Amino acid sequence: MKTYFDCDPVSYEGADSKNPLAFKHYNPDELVEGKPMKEHLRFAAPYWHVMRNVLGDPFGAGTAQMPWDDGSDSVDNALKRVDVFFEFLHKMSIEFYCWHDRDIAPELNDLAASSKALDAVVAKLKDKQAETGAKLLWGTACLFSHPRYAHGAATSPDLRVYAYAAAQVKKAIECTKELDGLGYTFWGGREGYATLLNTNMKRELDHLAAFLHMAVDHAKAIGFDGPFYIEPKPREPSTHQYDSDAAACLNFLREYDLMEKFRLNIETNHATLAGHSMEHELTVSANAGMLGSVDANRGDTLVGWDTDQFPTDIYLTTQVMLVVLGMGGFTTGGLNFDAKRRRESHEPMDLIYAHIGGMDAFARGLKIAAAIRADGRLADFVKQRYGSFDSELGQKVESGKCSFAELEKVALSGGEPTLASGRQEMLENLINEFI
Repeated sequence: MKTYFDCDPVSYEGADSKNPLAFKHYNPDELVEGKPMKEHLRFAAPYWHVMRNVLGDPFGAGTAQMPWDDGSDSVDNALKRVDVFFEFLHKMSIEFYCWHDRDIAPELNDLAASSKALDAVVAKLKDKQAETGAKLLWGTACLFSHPRYAHGAATSPDLRVYAYAAAQVKKAIECTKELDGLGYTFWGGREGYATLLNTNMKRELDHLAAFLHMAVDHAKAIGFDGPFYIEPKPREPSTHQYDSDAAACLNFLREYDLMEKFRLNIETNHATLAGHSMEHELTVSANAGMLGSVDANRGDTLVGWDTDQFPTDIYLTTQVMLVVLGMGGFTTGGLNFDAKRRRESHEPMDLIYAHIGGMDAFARGLKIAAAIRADGRLADFVKQRYGSFDSELGQKVESGKCSFAELEKVALSGGEPTLASGRQEMLENLINEFI
């Protein structure tokens, strides 16, 4: 079989290596906090960026060289991509992957034809998983690219579109189960509005909740027990998207009684578009016990849209892994590289270089985060900062057994509080010790 990535499988050579086709920090079997690095990180490759992203932008056509692809929407072409994708997974030693239904199989002239094509590709994916040991981290349905979803899918004002979306998600969940997928993701790329002049927001949110409840019911009916993920994003392409950030998603899930089945899939670039840091969005999710998985990428501070760049910022990867380690690590989720090469990095080998950089950056972040945790000074400082709440009175407040009247007595008798410094700069210096 012809190969398309001109290199041996990428291996660990250590920090002193000058080989651009070697890992400098990602050593999959190295133990960190008693667990192999690959189990902490659970890297996944996105089918849509690796195999389908042509590297176009609003001002120019795609530049990506895809010598394996004849450019057609044929099932044969889709099947050929599967072999190339699994070659890529093998070369990178990546054990998980993710897909949208319309990435792996073509959107054809009607729903039945599209589903038949999807079945053919899923059958081949299943064979390749058995052959290689690769696993599906999660699947999802593309409910944003086709013109039928211009007004939304599960929030469309047209019941016929809503029904089409339901049928597409039903099939995608079934395909995820067929491939032993560990989870299923909902990304509401067009579940929002362009203007409130033509939008009944309450009705759209009710419809979205009903849609998700039907998904839960169908998963139960077919025996799919993996979690569903909601992926927050504030805008683009919609002016406002209902899953705008982690807090909004959690509020929606609580309001509509969907917390039990769902978790959040947090993406760095979406966090920044929402005006938050990735650390913030992960912390909000983890504090609620709802952080399920991570889309690992970054944005460009000079560009106001979702640039989906590969994560190379060691501060960022350290912050991510501090939260992940703090919640006990991933279970069904992982680190999916929802990232694309730059338009100028158009050769197939640039996929290899890009993923090496992302994997090494997260390996460094993992080791640094573990060292910070072992050192203990950061955690000790935070604990001491809230030490007054460890008192008998503080415990009454936290257990909900205190009253304003009781606190007023303390305030009247204690005089003006003296504040301790937050020591932000000292703590930033502490982090720099490890980075």
